Amino acid sequence: MSEKVWLDNYPKQVLPTYEYPKQNLAQFMLDSAAKYPEKTALFFYGRKMKYKELVNETYRFANVLKELGIKKGDRVAIMLPNCPQAVITYYGALLIGAIVVQTNPTYMERELEYQLNDSGTKLLIALDLLFRRVKKVIPKTKVKHTIFTSVKDYLPFPKNVLYPFKVKKEGLSMNVTYANNVYSFKDLLASASDLPSNVYIDAEKDLALLQYTGGTTGVSKGVMLSHYNLVANTLQTRAWCYQCEESKERYLAGLPFFHVFGMTVLMNLAMRLGGMLILLPKFDVDVTLKLIDKLKPTIFPGAPTMYISLINHKNIKKYNLSSINVCISGAAPLPGEVQERFEKITGGRLIEGYGLTEASPVTHANNLWEKRKLGSIGIPFPDTIAKVIDPETGEEVVHGEIGELIVQGPQVMRGYWNQPRETEYTLKDGWLYTGDMATMDNEGFFYIIDRKKDLIIAGGFNIYPREIEEVLFEHPAVMDAVVAGVPDDYRGETVKAYIVLKEGTTTDEEQLEAFCREKLAAYKVPRKYEFRPSLPKTLIGKTLRRLLVEEEKNKSANNEKPE
Repeated sequence: MSEKVWLDNYPKQVLPTYEYPKQNLAQFMLDSAAKYPEKTALFFYGRKMKYKELVNETYRFANVLKELGIKKGDRVAIMLPNCPQAVITYYGALLIGAIVVQTNPTYMERELEYQLNDSGTKLLIALDLLFRRVKKVIPKTKVKHTIFTSVKDYLPFPKNVLYPFKVKKEGLSMNVTYANNVYSFKDLLASASDLPSNVYIDAEKDLALLQYTGGTTGVSKGVMLSHYNLVANTLQTRAWCYQCEESKERYLAGLPFFHVFGMTVLMNLAMRLGGMLILLPKFDVDVTLKLIDKLKPTIFPGAPTMYISLINHKNIKKYNLSSINVCISGAAPLPGEVQERFEKITGGRLIEGYGLTEASPVTHANNLWEKRKLGSIGIPFPDTIAKVIDPETGEEVVHGEIGELIVQGPQVMRGYWNQPRETEYTLKDGWLYTGDMATMDNEGFFYIIDRKKDLIIAGGFNIYPREIEEVLFEHPAVMDAVVAGVPDDYRGETVKAYIVLKEGTTTDEEQLEAFCREKLAAYKVPRKYEFRPSLPKTLIGKTLRRLLVEEEKNKSANNEKPE
């Protein structure tokens, strides 16, 4: 059963195994800059940044970190949307051996405080628009230095704006007093040296990234990804996209770089190929259509919600999307109808892949130009082994039977940051236990059936019910609450909260939503609420979350039946 039957479906251009250089992840950018110094690396609001300029700015930031006392192994948090600074700070930190902690800019105070404290972050880079939020949190952490930057730092205003939408002038900057270890990114770089500042790293042992995820249970945990993990996954992805050409590809960066999928298949892969990153700070369907029409990107990795919004846009026929050649969909299941319609509109190839933060993240993908199967996550990447096992016995199941998916490969994490028990639970004898239930057919194509864990994936974002439930329990009118992912045509899943109120109290959906928005990032806030007299529970008092999910699935199925 453990034979690699999927290798028979490999394209002839893709090898089953490769050698992965044991180097700093930032070396991809340095190599491309050496080969293509005059090529455009970044496009942002009409501003074009060449590779040679990107390297100089990155070295300047690396030297800034050194001047501020940041050393190899120190954690540097980046709280930025897709903008030039997100790329510069990421690779600048890696060059000096610091460990990057990617932080979602939509995090509220409690979420940010937890992540900064758990990681032991020493320095934070954030957008100036987040100044007030960050200012409240920093005194509660051990962060020694905070650097603020503005999107206007790399804008070509007041003229030659080629970006096909207007930027509101309000909110582009704010008056920040730079004192008490709070600095201006622009000012620091202006006075910094651009001399090379690389340090030696052991690619297999030294961490490049702490990427926070819920893992298989409990609260958010820092996934420890080494330079080697991320180098390997970048090159595995490059091998899979074998028709993509060096220095000629244009990447539409709608996926955020603070998400590991966007980080690997957009930022790292673009740097490896010497491609151009067209930076989108926030995905917007109208902006995206205009960008594709005007700038002709060739590669567009995304989440299913992105493709769904594009194909259903009322003015889709007004735009020329034929430049799109390659799209890799991840972060959530891709509906077959969406895949077919998108390919018909663009003429390009849209495939579904699979991964998880703990694997840098990609482990499986359908072939881009050869045999593929709708509804399947595809076959394992080079040097990646996958099995479906019986969760009770640990034995591999026969083809077609459902079991837990486990994987092994050079992209698999080193473990969870300061979480030895969780690491032992998830990593066993070199295998990563994904917590996802799957099947494999006799040709080696895998299919995800369900998740063991209660993780909700809505619009490509991982959402952890327990975190939301804790917020709901803080509301004075809430006696009991449980959160679950329920079917949603657009987001794949959406967050629904089931609420039991305390006797004699009242509240409604609007009040609960406002309460949650003060404490949670917008994508975590429940979209639906249901008030109940009680919640289904086991004899020992555990809420039967899965029963509620099944009820919602049955409702959806009944609604779809013709009358």
